[in-house]
Amino acid sequence: MAARALSAESLGAWLLKARGDAPETQAHVRSAFAHVETRCVRPSYRTDLVVAGQPALLWVSGKAPGLPSGIYAHGRTTGGAEGGVIPIELAPLTPPLLRSELLGHPVLGAMEVLRMPAGSNPSYVTREQLAELSQMCPDLDA
Repeated sequence: MAARALSAESLGAWLLKARGDAPETQAHVRSAFAHVETRCVRPSYRTDLVVAGQPALLWVSGKAPGLPSGIYAHGRTTGGAEGGVIPIELAPLTPPLLRSELLGHPVLGAMEVLRMPAGSNPSYVTREQLAELSQMCPDLDA
């Protein structure tokens, strides 16, 4: 069996994805994520690792006008994943951490979402990557 990319020990935060051109995503950004309580994900070994209280980040993908790719929200899981859904609470990152800021960074450039944009949902950031993101954005706490 191949080694898994993620374990409970290496997890810094879940990185949940949303399409920037989706009307739902645009509404969530406008409302500062006020009514976001869950995110749909693909069930896998990763979702078996989700428990309440883990850090979570929301990645908006694509090239929607006025909504460039990047991390737009942060928060916590509020329970375990069930049936392809992760319960979460989110707050906006102001300003968001844009893909363009992360690409050339010596640690953050290796984030899974940057290496494999069409990869798994949920994706993740490592503990080291979360610490680096926290240096860039005071809203995040590693």
